[in-house]
Amino acid sequence: MIKNIHSYWAYIVLVVLIFAVVNAIIGLVKKKEFTHKDFRLGLFALILTHIQLLIGLGVYIAGNWYNFLSDMKNSYTRLLALEHPLMMIIAIVLITMGWSKHKKQVKSESKFKSFAIFYGLALLIILSRIPWSNWLA
Repeated sequence: MIKNIHSYWAYIVLVVLIFAVVNAIIGLVKKKEFTHKDFRLGLFALILTHIQLLIGLGVYIAGNWYNFLSDMKNSYTRLLALEHPLMMIIAIVLITMGWSKHKKQVKSESKFKSFAIFYGLALLIILSRIPWSNWLA
């Protein structure tokens, strides 16, 4: 059951994260003023990704991941047991860094830039390490 929650929650996380990155890029390009809406969108993305991390850690700890460690030559097994968890943690660290960095900025352009860079890099990492065969099956 927790694995299903992790999978479905991921859709919500991706939609909100994509929306936050696109919003940041638009705000940066159009030189918009950073508003409470932009603040809340970044915060919402931060919170959702951290909840996803906690759910994912629950899946990882409760699962039989240690059985996979003996078969690291298999790329799919390596993705599930090692690459996916580590890269998701790195992505969430980047999102947290982007959030922290934006709070220290005064100019709207700098705030949007922090979100665009850090949240954008995190989004790319997340998209690169999703086990797509599980999702699309």
